[in-house]
Amino acid sequence: MAQLLDGKRIADDIRAEVKLDVDVLLSKGARPPGLAVVLVGGDPASTVYVGSKVKACQELGYYSARHDLPASTTTAELLAVVDALNHDDRVDGILVQLPLPKHIDETLVLDAIVPHKDVDGFHPVNVGLLYLGQEARSLTPCTPTGIIELLQRYDIDVLGKRAVVIGRSAIVGKPMISLLINRSATVTVCHSKTKDLPGVCREADILIAAIGRTGFVTDQFVKPGAVVIDVGINPVTDAAVARELFGDDEKRLAAIERRGQTLAGDVNPRLVEPVAGWLTPVPGGVGPLTIAMLMKNTLKAHRLRDQAATA
Repeated sequence: MAQLLDGKRIADDIRAEVKLDVDVLLSKGARPPGLAVVLVGGDPASTVYVGSKVKACQELGYYSARHDLPASTTTAELLAVVDALNHDDRVDGILVQLPLPKHIDETLVLDAIVPHKDVDGFHPVNVGLLYLGQEARSLTPCTPTGIIELLQRYDIDVLGKRAVVIGRSAIVGKPMISLLINRSATVTVCHSKTKDLPGVCREADILIAAIGRTGFVTDQFVKPGAVVIDVGINPVTDAAVARELFGDDEKRLAAIERRGQTLAGDVNPRLVEPVAGWLTPVPGGVGPLTIAMLMKNTLKAHRLRDQAATA
């Protein structure tokens, strides 16, 4: 039976470490790290995420700024907000909450954030530095970087291991590949066109699922004893589907009855837990690490900016 990788505990540890570092900065009279979050439109899920990020800033002693813009905001108007934040000395990190309304040019907006304030790690400069193995000079995407932190803090060494990543998104899959290669893993990336996907995945010592398909990864994908990282966060509203994924888990079934849904990942835990050596739960696995790493990235951006100013 798989041991669970407790992402919430690791995220709490990371936030506590960041808080200590910030307290030291403030005790020396330095300015606090600053994060600006921009939300366009009133998407309920995005609003919750933004609220969590602002709350995390307050708990850690950061300067935080929240910019709520109407859904009718144009690309030009959003670019003007980004430009103002680029020149705001209180702000070390800028995060534009995704997804944006369809009429806004997302690529243009993300590329407009100056690289040293790009705490999402999506700017081409940061992507290039990560690809070149120069992580110390770059800001890397929060979710895949959080996965690396999780593995390291559980003493799971990736050096020389066979890692398989299911999914090639720019947010998780592609940066995950670079992060693993930079640590001398042997990496295979899989996607919808991969032939014999279960067979390829069964070769993995470390299997990372990031495809957004509920319960897609079953025991047929997993080598006995493998580390399985589930990045998916998918709503489940059907009690029959919940039973297929979680068995007779009363909490899951009660959540559907009470709230109309529960959350599931890309991995079927009922089938995978008996085979895997390690498994991240959903929720409580990769999810909590994302905000923790955003806070750590903002502190890193603060340090990089101060180093550049004194160089």
